Amino acid sequence: MGDYSKALEFYEKSHKIKEKALPSNHPDLATSYNNIGLVYDDMGDYSKALEFYEKSLKMREKALPSNHPDLAQSYNNIGGVYKNMGDYSKALEFYEKAHKIKEKALPPNHPELAISYNNIGVVYNNMGDYSKALEFYEKSLKIREKTLPSNHPDLAQSYNNIGLVYNNMGDYSKALEFYEKAHKIKEKALPPNHPELAVSYNNIGLAYSGKGDYSKALEFYEKSHQILEKALPSNHPNLATSYNNIGLVYDNMGDYSKALEFYEKSLKIREKALPSNHPNLAGSYNNIGGVYRNMGDYSKALEFYEKSLKIYENALPPNHPDLATSYNNIGDVYRNMGDYSKALEFYEKALKIREKALPSNHPDLATLYNNIGLAYSGKGDYSKAFSFLEKALSILQKSLPPNHPYIIMVTNSIGNVKKKM
Repeated sequence: MGDYSKALEFYEKSHKIKEKALPSNHPDLATSYNNIGLVYDDMGDYSKALEFYEKSLKMREKALPSNHPDLAQSYNNIGGVYKNMGDYSKALEFYEKAHKIKEKALPPNHPELAISYNNIGVVYNNMGDYSKALEFYEKSLKIREKTLPSNHPDLAQSYNNIGLVYNNMGDYSKALEFYEKAHKIKEKALPPNHPELAVSYNNIGLAYSGKGDYSKALEFYEKSHQILEKALPSNHPNLATSYNNIGLVYDNMGDYSKALEFYEKSLKIREKALPSNHPNLAGSYNNIGGVYRNMGDYSKALEFYEKSLKIYENALPPNHPDLATSYNNIGDVYRNMGDYSKALEFYEKALKIREKALPSNHPDLATLYNNIGLAYSGKGDYSKAFSFLEKALSILQKSLPPNHPYIIMVTNSIGNVKKKM
């Protein structure tokens, strides 16, 4: 229900009883630590989550044989935290440990292996390595298609994740195709107001938004929101995400007052429901900053971007991709203000993180090279501008279709710089 403090209260009551009644290395205590870790994970308090997952793992490593499925669960949960923290190499390390145990203990087409392939796929997707992500999602899908009935929710999850990869690659029609496959399964298997259907409508909205069909996107986001309003308490974090997505569409449509209205609704819920250093709060401040930037109110934009940055700096490891996004956004404001040296200072901070954290052909690197190119162009250093814009274009041509609006935009920028050289 998203009431994390209540959940913690009961898990801790349960844990107290177990501590008194059981020997200190009993597997049930490990389960108890694991459950408390799960709550902290959902709250976005990743260091606390890790602390409890590691307590659980320590006990399990002492009490259980090295190929026990509960150990795989521990490795899997720790992998999940590292994924949320943006430490993708660590995440892969733990997901692969979990996978190794499952490979030895289970038959080759066991549904648990599908979950494992799926998790590894998620990490590659977050790293921007979309072909690797697809490879693992398809391994997962193969097992699920063999072992599960054709209307099983796990199949829907597979179609949905493959849709997400195509969405990230900018292939929105392919994304829609998979989102709709997922949705069909959910429609048959679930009651009409089930939260999973809301996820489905949300993703279809995401694809239409990517295609620039904002009225269609709104239609699906609102369908999603209606279900969530009925199914969840009024301060549930998922409702905040829903308001946020509707805000994003209005933002893209240039209806900034509407966008602000929804971003602020989202922020209100998050301020009540989440700890003050939760990354989702930073996301809210970031989006509100973006609206002010689009409206040309640069001091307001900076104020919100800096609030966002503060949370990220406290909550995330120093090389987290979200920090890079934050630095990039602040750089954008300075560039819009014509302060190109200040802009470059922030872009370079972002670049340092992204070059370490992401593969060299990741679209987020292209965004940054583009922005750096525009800043150099603003400074009148056209040869530097040209080389960064070219870098951006070569990445985009590998990952996006040739008629993608972003490719057209960067090509135009290169044309403008060439004229000035």
